[in-house]
Amino acid sequence: MASVLGIPVAQASLNLPNPINVDAGPLGKIGVQGVASAMGFWQDNPQGTPGTLGAKYAGATITNGMVIVQKSSGLVQFYAQAGAYGFPTLAASLAGANPTSAINDFGALPVAYLKIAPSSNYSVEIGKLPTLIGAEGGFTYQNINVERGLLWDMEPIVSRGIQFNASAGPVSASLSLNDGYYSNRYNVLSGIVTYAINGANTVSFYADGPLGKVRTSANNAAYSAIGTVSQIYGLEYEYSSGPWMIEPYFQYMHTPKSVQAGVPHSFDNYGGSILLNYSYNSDWSMGARVEYLEVGGPLGYGLNLHSVASTLTDLPADSHAWSLTITPTYQAGDFFARAELSYVTASTPTGTGFAGRSGLAKNQVRGIVETGLLF
Repeated sequence: MASVLGIPVAQASLNLPNPINVDAGPLGKIGVQGVASAMGFWQDNPQGTPGTLGAKYAGATITNGMVIVQKSSGLVQFYAQAGAYGFPTLAASLAGANPTSAINDFGALPVAYLKIAPSSNYSVEIGKLPTLIGAEGGFTYQNINVERGLLWDMEPIVSRGIQFNASAGPVSASLSLNDGYYSNRYNVLSGIVTYAINGANTVSFYADGPLGKVRTSANNAAYSAIGTVSQIYGLEYEYSSGPWMIEPYFQYMHTPKSVQAGVPHSFDNYGGSILLNYSYNSDWSMGARVEYLEVGGPLGYGLNLHSVASTLTDLPADSHAWSLTITPTYQAGDFFARAELSYVTASTPTGTGFAGRSGLAKNQVRGIVETGLLF
């Protein structure tokens, strides 16, 4: 389940070619890769401030303009990923890869870390690290689907900190002390343990939570102070054999009462997802995702948490949401193209919704075409 980045993402339908090796003098051989991609979209219930990309019924934007440089051998290794990127997500307003969106959270160098690897079974990483939490990666090319899912929307994406990795036989584990949702206070502990049952079946458990008080100001919590104060637990199973990849997972999130974070009552979010990918041949594959998410806030006071819940899920409190996403993909050499159709429906309290210009729509359909080059 672990990718080259050391995160538990499901096997993507896109395959980056092997890095181009460059002689970097005293650094030795380093590998260079790149991703250049864009998407066009249509949606029936736009979200977002008038004049922004998310408020349009149809539009286009860059999804990746990334260069990856890495050294993956020897005692001292490194990984650096630079460029523009976007995070299209179900039930959330679409934003382009520009300085006013995701790049503003993590900068033009969203992932960068130094790795010390005394052996193949033990290593330490320090820097801007991809999260250990969840089954979907941060960037579109890492995933079966173009849009990330409802459960992904609750999770951290990139955290700054230190991570320890170890493996012995069928068991591998990573433990990270980091700043959670990019808060710049290093008191969040994340971990994952994976057991390879055999060559086709693996099971993983992950957890994430703060060890003390967290920063909550907009300047110190890049995208969710509420997330940094919360705890997340997840259980994943993956079957991968022949043309099939099937990965169900369950995720639970608890947000305690916090005067500091502006949470008047504790609440819970939980849900489950099934990710599937079938490869017809070396060029064509079909990805799919089915999800259910319950957004916390018991009836009686949940509406008071509407804004709090939405910072985590883009859905109002006391709501129940389902999603279905289908993504056929074509890749030949460096070129790829994929189409996607997604549908989200939510049962929400009277007078609330999650989509549409009024914000009261309870359903959303999106069609996306993403194409580009992997090199």
